[in-house]
Amino acid sequence: MAKSNKPTAPLTASISYEQLTQHWSVFETQILALLDTLDLADKALFCDHVALRVNSIASADALREAFSRMGNIISDNIINGRPILIIELDTPLTLGQFSIECVELPYPSDKAYPQEGWEHIELVIESTAEDCQTLSQDLITLCPTLKPLLQPAPSTPEFELYQAIKVKMSSPKGDKERLANPTIAFKRDNVCIKVHSHGIKAVIESEQLT
Repeated sequence: MAKSNKPTAPLTASISYEQLTQHWSVFETQILALLDTLDLADKALFCDHVALRVNSIASADALREAFSRMGNIISDNIINGRPILIIELDTPLTLGQFSIECVELPYPSDKAYPQEGWEHIELVIESTAEDCQTLSQDLITLCPTLKPLLQPAPSTPEFELYQAIKVKMSSPKGDKERLANPTIAFKRDNVCIKVHSHGIKAVIESEQLT
């Protein structure tokens, strides 16, 4: 399936499951530091999944096989023209205070990532937002210290503090999804934290609706 979708992607493996396990502690440290900077560490948010980035079909195929031995593929959907798998793990991953049940494994796109491996976690906020503007307001209500980042004013000291963090707002949607799920991403260096209003399992359930 994947080879027919992206025939131009490299066919040799570039990262292995063993390398992922070795890099987990470094990823955990970076994510927890970013959570602290964003003042989200104590907000009791639910982390519904962790996502990978790979540059080769061979790596994606090998990781698919490895993770399938430790759980079940609960979604195999096309998003922005490439397959993205969601694997529900038999034993959740632990990252700080979070117990993470699912792994997101996207197959390669035309974009080559500067660093492969663990790339982001996704947090769910209690919200009925259907667009990024509303989600942003709900996030500011939960965590007022994020206002300088979500509504920046360059002259404030807080803006200087957050300059190293890039913010991206989007509404990615799979071919079969029926649930609006706006997303706000906070990226620093090679790791990212995304916040959205619906968990991945709710999004997958929406695919079954006609």
